[in-house]
Amino acid sequence: MNNGMLNTAVHAARLAGKIIINNFERKQLKVEEKNKNDLVTNIDHEVEQTIKKYILERYPSHRFLGEEYGEQVNDSPVEQKSRDQINRKYDPNAEYLWIVDPIDGTTNFVQGIPHVAVSIALKINGRTELGVVYDPLRDELFQALRGQGCELNDRRLRVADAKSLDGTIIATSFPHRKRELVPYYTQILMRVFSECADIRRAGTASLDLAYVAAGRLDGYFELGLGPWDFAAGELLVREAGGLVSDFDGDSHYEESGNIVCGNAKILRALLSNIKNVKKG
Repeated sequence: MNNGMLNTAVHAARLAGKIIINNFERKQLKVEEKNKNDLVTNIDHEVEQTIKKYILERYPSHRFLGEEYGEQVNDSPVEQKSRDQINRKYDPNAEYLWIVDPIDGTTNFVQGIPHVAVSIALKINGRTELGVVYDPLRDELFQALRGQGCELNDRRLRVADAKSLDGTIIATSFPHRKRELVPYYTQILMRVFSECADIRRAGTASLDLAYVAAGRLDGYFELGLGPWDFAAGELLVREAGGLVSDFDGDSHYEESGNIVCGNAKILRALLSNIKNVKKG
């Protein structure tokens, strides 16, 4: 792993950010519903293609997994897939795999809510080696290399040092794509809310994770995410001294899409609440 690949990710994120800024609050967006309650715009497509072109021009043998177009090699689709098919079938153990969410927070973007991000991660032989999350509207760039820490605009980050859920701010998001999980999720939410100071639901998973890394949030949990939602952000958290797990306390969140994070004590407290709720 070298800084050249990180620089590529940073530059690609900034190129994408310019497109987002130029089109933010534009009234002529072409908006489609990919699946129920899951939006995509022509700008999502443009941003993803811009990132893909920039990365694959420099690393043509690498694989590319984007939220909108699925997995691609040498600028060609491997196979067009739905969101759920991509979650099940993409190859997380490819030698070099870039995982990209072109606009994390598309609904915010469509509504003119200034809370969106570009998320870019690189996995090498199945292990995430770099992560970049860029908020172009605030010009905040979070970045991490495995084993080298996490930074925000060149400032070193560390997760918050909360000792328990008492007084904490926890981020989450409703399972809006999987409404059948709402009863299960709601029980978890009420348990966590009864112990913490407050809950935040901002609609951009990568920034929730980045904010945990920065100590702005004490912890975070969410159900049913795609790999592009957390691939970069989970590395930010871990490189800032936090822990990341699935709802069982294991490391299988890439398979389940269920993720929990915080410092060791907050993770343990969140998992305690989650495990006390029966699913189904």
